[in-house]
Amino acid sequence: MADFVINPPPTPVIPVVGGPFDKGSAFPVRRVYCIGRNYAAHAVEMGHDPDREAPFFFQKNPENLDNSGTFPYPTQSKDVHYEAELLVALKSGGTNIKTKDALGHVWGYAPALDMTRRDLQGQAKKMGRPWEIGKAFERSAPVGPLRSVDDVGHLDAGLIELRLNGEIKQTGDMNQMIWKVPEMISYLSDYFELAAGDVIMSGTPAGVGPVQRGDEIAVTIQGLDDLIVKVT
Repeated sequence: MADFVINPPPTPVIPVVGGPFDKGSAFPVRRVYCIGRNYAAHAVEMGHDPDREAPFFFQKNPENLDNSGTFPYPTQSKDVHYEAELLVALKSGGTNIKTKDALGHVWGYAPALDMTRRDLQGQAKKMGRPWEIGKAFERSAPVGPLRSVDDVGHLDAGLIELRLNGEIKQTGDMNQMIWKVPEMISYLSDYFELAAGDVIMSGTPAGVGPVQRGDEIAVTIQGLDDLIVKVT
């Protein structure tokens, strides 16, 4: 094998807790897929029809995932928003996965945030440009500890809630997702070859809004550990 001409960058990981996988275990991340407008009320608040149209996805970078508990307010933006999401971690993949088989590819779940430079995303939308400048910036995906399916089962219903400085801003139920986890996996596999290490951020309920330095964000998802993030 050829020598690397630079030191290989570290593999992005999500810490694992619970069951036999605890004690410093970590899940290596390959790709990050994010579904847009997957809760009807959120689609409405963003000015879109909540009818069940074909899903659409964008991507963050694996290095955007961050488990430090802090979120540095990013540069070049004056309107950064929180979006609480369920993260789905895959242990295997493939192409043309049938919906009935999709959950067999899931390793576990974690709470996460899709932090968004909303002003830059809005400019990109108006100009018909990609969203990466608003979505895929450094540390834009704070993530909590991952729990395995063996530990918590499959999360298809239950509370998803975000509190900003103790005040509830987002609240919903995972059963309100327009496209359920098995459908997302199946749909993505028609367009991409999914693999172990891929993660899917499964959309956010209504109530997204801005953060400021000094704020504390808390994400609660039933069955998982809370994600607590300080904006710095």
